[in-house]
Amino acid sequence: MTEPYDTVDLIRIKRDHGELSTAQIDWMIDAYTRGYIADEQMAAMSMAIFLNGMERQEIRDLTLAMIASGERMNFDSLPKRTVDKHSTGGVGDKITLPLAPLVASFGIAVPQLSGRGLGHTGGTLDKLESIPGWQASISNARMSAILAEVGAVICAAGAGLAPADGKLYSLRDITSTVESIPLIASSIMSKKIAEGTSALVLDVKFGSGAFLKDIEHSRELARTMVALGEDAGVATSALLTNMNVPLGLAIGNANEVRESIEVLAGGGPADVVELTVALAREMLALAGQPDADVAAALADGSAMDTWRAMICAQGGDPDAALPAARERHVVTAARSGVLVEQLALPFGVAAWRLGAGRARKQDPVQHAAGIDLHAKPGDAVYEGQPLFTLSADEPERFARALESLEGAYRIGDVGDEILTGGPLVVERIRA
Repeated sequence: MTEPYDTVDLIRIKRDHGELSTAQIDWMIDAYTRGYIADEQMAAMSMAIFLNGMERQEIRDLTLAMIASGERMNFDSLPKRTVDKHSTGGVGDKITLPLAPLVASFGIAVPQLSGRGLGHTGGTLDKLESIPGWQASISNARMSAILAEVGAVICAAGAGLAPADGKLYSLRDITSTVESIPLIASSIMSKKIAEGTSALVLDVKFGSGAFLKDIEHSRELARTMVALGEDAGVATSALLTNMNVPLGLAIGNANEVRESIEVLAGGGPADVVELTVALAREMLALAGQPDADVAAALADGSAMDTWRAMICAQGGDPDAALPAARERHVVTAARSGVLVEQLALPFGVAAWRLGAGRARKQDPVQHAAGIDLHAKPGDAVYEGQPLFTLSADEPERFARALESLEGAYRIGDVGDEILTGGPLVVERIRA
């Protein structure tokens, strides 16, 4: 077979700030997926895109080509509307856990294909695997059956969904080309569009613990992804949300499941409830229920009923005890005053060092490892009061975790500025 293009020529076009055609992008992704284009060549192309960017049409073509590299799921046979949510990830971001059953309790199907954590941001599947018996991998047929019966599924994406993205993502991770808006947007949206949902809400974060720190870059990413969704016929919106401070009081896996259950029971930290409700309202609006009483579903237990059914459907025991760490270390306040600062990123790194995350995709996680916060910015504290508790199975992990937390929090005086980076939900973005 004679190839229609030369890989080096395409790399040169992007290197020299040129624009690739639809046919060139289609061929490039297909050739890379089948192994004709080598990793080192795609690494060069990724760096050229990272440095020089892509036009909107190129990003659209790249997304569609990655979708075409594998299967595309279809939920048209379901007697329910489908709506999904994707978060760009952050510290303590367990929102998917209460959100999926909450939205499903309104008769909506929520097909949530999720991933595992890498680095300081935790993975939804890692959290749920804290629950004894729960299985992340299920067949497409079983997924459809659970959606019809229960309404919500949180599971691992199959290898056949946008396989080109899987190859390219792994390459970007080791070539320092992750933080590219065209590559991030096409990666996320190729999987979400291939998933077959009819509507999608994006939680795009900015700040200390976010993938993109700067709000302008996060806004650009949100607008790019919303446009990609709409171009593909998926009703899409985005919320721009603040990740300067850890979300909630739990950072880890099992402890984040506990906190999610508190939210489903009508309690939980105010910020987790606020974001869960905001995203649920956005998802339900796209699914045709703009006036749904989300707060009532949390208060009357219907969301909890759906959670229990969802966990049972994938082999989990919702009543089983969650893992508990063998060792704990409590950090107390050195003085009385007001907690004025609590940076998300260092707390995420600390939880990772305790064993809650992984450095490589194949590494296991310690489900009981993590951090429980006892105060948030704006809270009054007194000398000797516990500020946070570190949990791990090996006590030797505490030293490096504490090292990452040096300068990550600060106690000031009454009247000092509380440094949170602003409100939790900053902006709603539609096409």
